[in-house]
Amino acid sequence: MDRPLLVYTTFPDMDTALSIGEGLVRDRLIACINVLPGMRSVYAWKGSVEQGQEAAAILKTRRGLQDEVHRALKERHPYETPVVLFLEPTGADAATLEWLIGETS
Repeated sequence: MDRPLLVYTTFPDMDTALSIGEGLVRDRLIACINVLPGMRSVYAWKGSVEQGQEAAAILKTRRGLQDEVHRALKERHPYETPVVLFLEPTGADAATLEWLIGETS
């Protein structure tokens, strides 16, 4: 059976995150997106230290879709270089995993 996979990324605002996330859910690439608005970020970019407001997002998918999710996220993301981190949980509740697989199959 496929394993769960979490994807962490950030967006410039909540509306962008929700719009892209909804598209990924409709395309059955992810089962869910959780958006946390109002995050303040300090980051290095092209030789400068920048600050900005962003929305963090956690996407729930399965390991077998990692490449497709990565490609779709990069195509739709407004950032020149979006942060896309894949996190593999050590386990999952059986019902959660069944839901995740069912919604992304």
